[in-house]
Amino acid sequence: MSELRTILRNHMKEKLARDEVVASMTVRFSRSIEIAQIAKTSGFDTLYVDMEHNTLSIDTVCQICISAQQIGITPLVRVPANTPEYICRVLDGGAMGVITPHVRSAAEAKEMVDLVKFPPVGHRSAGGALSHYQYRSFPMTETQQAMNDATSLVVMMETVAALENVEEIIAVEGVDMLLIGSNDLCAEMGINGQYDHPKLKAAFERTIAAARKVGKHVGVGGLASRDDLMAQYVQMGARYVSTGTDLSFLLSACAAKAGFVRGIKV
Repeated sequence: MSELRTILRNHMKEKLARDEVVASMTVRFSRSIEIAQIAKTSGFDTLYVDMEHNTLSIDTVCQICISAQQIGITPLVRVPANTPEYICRVLDGGAMGVITPHVRSAAEAKEMVDLVKFPPVGHRSAGGALSHYQYRSFPMTETQQAMNDATSLVVMMETVAALENVEEIIAVEGVDMLLIGSNDLCAEMGINGQYDHPKLKAAFERTIAAARKVGKHVGVGGLASRDDLMAQYVQMGARYVSTGTDLSFLLSACAAKAGFVRGIKV
């Protein structure tokens, strides 16, 4: 492995290539870089900062991403809109991949590839020396290929239209993974909150089969409260698990301790 590729290692991608299960934490609450080390200490492989569902600034998001890079936690960002002002800036600012919401077709997926991947795969603009390779100077032909290999494009699969086009979407060159958003998908299918519904299981089955056919991967999202279903879909072939948010973990631990104290007999 070249020096550049050693610097640019995407540990999440390496685990997926070995068909291992990746554990991910979602960041919605934390505003400081310590959350990256907390994720590392807790045993997570990756974290994604969810800009779609909170008010974190791009600057804060990128500081968290750079911190994660340095300790071997793969930082992803779930962008609030599939536009250059979000995607290109978080990638140049430290993210090693983006999660793009509401993609409904192969044509839309190709638009995401154009923003995320450098030529010849996409049309991402070169931004000079980046934190990803320690602000060092390498030949552009080398950095662009290495960055393409190290950068993950994760497309949300959360609409009926996306499910109907799933085989075409996952086959697009440059798309690395589909992340099933169980909450939005259930709502779209008219089974809001019914995680045990056969329609959701069928959606996972179809998506996993499509991804496996082209050697790509599927993630489980929106099922943090259902360990049984997360395990079921991993056993079915999913390899990325979004386990929950930093806020939910904090609330759960706080509630448990407060409940313990209230239950002490005096």
